[in-house]
Amino acid sequence: MDISVVVPLYNEEESLPELYAWIERVMKANGFTYEVIFVNDGSTDRSWQIIEQLHAKSNQVKGIKFRRNYGKSPALYCGFEQAQGDVVITMDADLQDSPDEIPELYRMITEEGYDLVSGWKKKRYDPLSKTLPTKLFNATARKVSGIKNLHDFNCGLKAYRREVVKNIEVYGEMHRYIPYLAKNAGFKKIGEKVVHHQARKFGKTKFGGWNRFFNGYLDLISLWFLSTFGVKPMHFFGLLGSLMFVFGFIAVLIVGISKLYYMHNGMPYRLVTESPYFYLSLTSMIIGTQLFVAGFLGELISRNSTERNKYQIEKTI
Repeated sequence: MDISVVVPLYNEEESLPELYAWIERVMKANGFTYEVIFVNDGSTDRSWQIIEQLHAKSNQVKGIKFRRNYGKSPALYCGFEQAQGDVVITMDADLQDSPDEIPELYRMITEEGYDLVSGWKKKRYDPLSKTLPTKLFNATARKVSGIKNLHDFNCGLKAYRREVVKNIEVYGEMHRYIPYLAKNAGFKKIGEKVVHHQARKFGKTKFGGWNRFFNGYLDLISLWFLSTFGVKPMHFFGLLGSLMFVFGFIAVLIVGISKLYYMHNGMPYRLVTESPYFYLSLTSMIIGTQLFVAGFLGELISRNSTERNKYQIEKTI
């Protein structure tokens, strides 16, 4: 199979028939063998009924229905698991991503040898409350990830070689950083394509601009830490804890030696417990010990949560 199109969605009943008709038209015009996997992320409207109707008319339509709303990353994770195509395309269900971009994205993967191609919505039709946080977010993501050539990390329209989606784990809200996840997994050839962005035709956006920025910032810190110290958390906590403990221990010695010096020379002195430096030193040693223990526990846990990507799927077609 040439292409798998994975479409995560939440309450997009109006746009689904038009979106699939558009995808189908593009696929037939280019002679692609394909499948379209709609992942219904706990929609409360008629989205699932629409998907069932599309499936009844076309064998290329497949669907996954969550019992409740989990978020975009879990939807992509489950869609990636089901994908069979040599190239996997992801796009949003709101008709803001154009299926007409699919042939060129497919060519860049198959002919130019890219592992991942991310869309860049250079001209956007979103409100300022969404575009401004997006620009700040992307600038931070480029700096932290080291992927300097991407302008739009969070664009829903992306293309992947199948090996990429089968070897990365998208969880929590890490869909914003799939290029970073791919890079950490060893897929280094990451490209970008300017794509057409359309104004939303139905409903309203499901994601707030500033809320997405702050959540994305926290996720970026988490991903940076996991990619740098996730396998060896002791390298971070152990080093920091050891430094604080040694600093506190040396400070305690200085306080104690100072008292002994004053006593030996018959000079007036204060009790050790009357010095604020004693308590600062003691606090530093305690915090250092706690950080060291946290690093040790992190080594034992080492991201081995078996329930992290377990979701309640009500139905699959």
